[in-house]
Amino acid sequence: MFIQVFRLTQNFSSLCSNYYGILRFCCCISELKFHPRKFAKKMNSLHKDVQFQKMFVCFNAHTSVPFPKCSFKLYMGPLNPIHGRWGLRRFFTMDNLSEDGIKHPGRHVISSVLSPNSSQRSGIIDDSFISSSGSLNGLEEQLQELFDEVKTMIKLGKEDDAIDLLEANYEAVREQVDSGVQGIEEAAVLDVIALGYMALGNLSTVGSVMDVLHKIVDALNNEELLLDSILMHMGNIYAKLVKFELSVCSYRRSLEIMERKYGTKSSLLCAPLLGMAMALGASGRASEAIETYQRVIKNFELVRGESEELVVPLCALGNLQMKEGKTPDAEYTFSRVLSIYIKLFGEKDGRVGIAMRSLAQVKCAKGEVNKAIDLYKNSLQILRDSKHMAVNDNVMEKMRIELAELLHVVGRGDEGRALLEECFLISEKSKGKEHPSLVPHLVNLATSYSRSKNYAEAERLLRISLQIMMKNVPPDDPSITFPMLHLAVTLYNLHRDDEAERLAADVLLIREKAFGNESLPVGEALDCLVSIRSRLVKDDSELVELLKRVLKIQEKAFGNESEEVMETMKKLLHYVDKMGLKDEKYPLQRRLSLLTNKYKQMVKL
Repeated sequence: MFIQVFRLTQNFSSLCSNYYGILRFCCCISELKFHPRKFAKKMNSLHKDVQFQKMFVCFNAHTSVPFPKCSFKLYMGPLNPIHGRWGLRRFFTMDNLSEDGIKHPGRHVISSVLSPNSSQRSGIIDDSFISSSGSLNGLEEQLQELFDEVKTMIKLGKEDDAIDLLEANYEAVREQVDSGVQGIEEAAVLDVIALGYMALGNLSTVGSVMDVLHKIVDALNNEELLLDSILMHMGNIYAKLVKFELSVCSYRRSLEIMERKYGTKSSLLCAPLLGMAMALGASGRASEAIETYQRVIKNFELVRGESEELVVPLCALGNLQMKEGKTPDAEYTFSRVLSIYIKLFGEKDGRVGIAMRSLAQVKCAKGEVNKAIDLYKNSLQILRDSKHMAVNDNVMEKMRIELAELLHVVGRGDEGRALLEECFLISEKSKGKEHPSLVPHLVNLATSYSRSKNYAEAERLLRISLQIMMKNVPPDDPSITFPMLHLAVTLYNLHRDDEAERLAADVLLIREKAFGNESLPVGEALDCLVSIRSRLVKDDSELVELLKRVLKIQEKAFGNESEEVMETMKKLLHYVDKMGLKDEKYPLQRRLSLLTNKYKQMVKL
């Protein structure tokens, strides 16, 4: 019988952000998930005793993870953002408000740059800023001034003043809009106000501002100056609000305007194209997104050849191809990225190491584990030698853990454990001996020792991790259940069943309170508790009820025909049959038989 404690669902992600202003455009890889092949199934064989199914971890303290069959999943690390300067119109975006790594958990400030009474027409924009030739240079300058002030005040953290100024400007422009004045000036000011509220994290107000802005923009003709930039901002904001269809529409209209200005093959089109591709991918329209990324790549190739600017769309395309299971295409795409970096910067450059990591993950997805291992090793060596990043950088840490996973898969546990020890020592040196960030590394090491049957050493490490957590969080904090449940499994393997049961029961109570009775973390604890109590010869009827709870949670989370459900049904059928509950046995048996046949057919295909 299996106790499956934690499956780490690692994914590669990097925020796709479009910087359409301050004379620059910068975008990173869109957030996509990477699902490699389950190449370690032979490691999941059932044993007579409970065998802890290992997954190395790299996570923050609070966890909420599922408990299906173990599958090795790796982080796909984004390449560093590439900054391209393509002479786009001087304008603003949400991401400019957040540069320099500033976080905005609450509200921030904007000083009084635009007074609500500064204009007779809009309450914000003075007509004198608009030249007789139709230029909006004055408007742009004033909005630029507002943007710069916003960025400065955000750094100072004067949140209440920011709210006051945004509200004053919003009320002023709303008055003009309600009176029938709905031109490009009002749209531009609303655009900047929306970006300001986005920086503050006030999404509900952003939604209201965007409703007004959308109505105005819909009525404007495409010849209006600044409209293309405003539409790109709208596409960006709608994407952040998870309104992908509106995002696509905004980007597409901006693209149409820019195509008429610059032609269909200009590199200037890459801004709306990349934003649109991200929104298409996020909304499930993968084929359209792939075609759009390919168009971006083609435009760059025509204008700039094999340049560094190609890296961003290539990585975004490769990530999406991985998500869609197109691993051969992804391999070609990431190989191009690697080739570009080697050509431009040489084989020992740190960017080459990062690109190798992405290619290693593709090899892993194809099941070519040994090739993936070689690429990971080369990647880490290049990053160390080039000093491209600090040894305690999160990316380096994830790479060591990913490589350790693969080494354990192929039976090279000693090598993998050495990497895990390196992670622990680096973290201990940089954070201190009792910092909670050490806990995942201790658990990883404990897991490695458990796999080599050294349960005593695993127990020692897990007790240290539990002590660290108890010093840093309250006793009912759900993060403490992570090492606690691992310790329960280890004690079970040491045949200290009573102590293991007490720990598992404590985990269950804490998680029920924290996550709810039907949450995945609760189901995981229940599954563990069932396995422990089954060896303690507890009441079978109690085990049946616990398994029914597990089954209900899994059906809700993974679907009625998932592999996780099938495995739990096998356990449930065993106890139902043992208790002679024929009314429950036969329906369960029929359902399990249908699912088993279905999965056999899928394997044949």
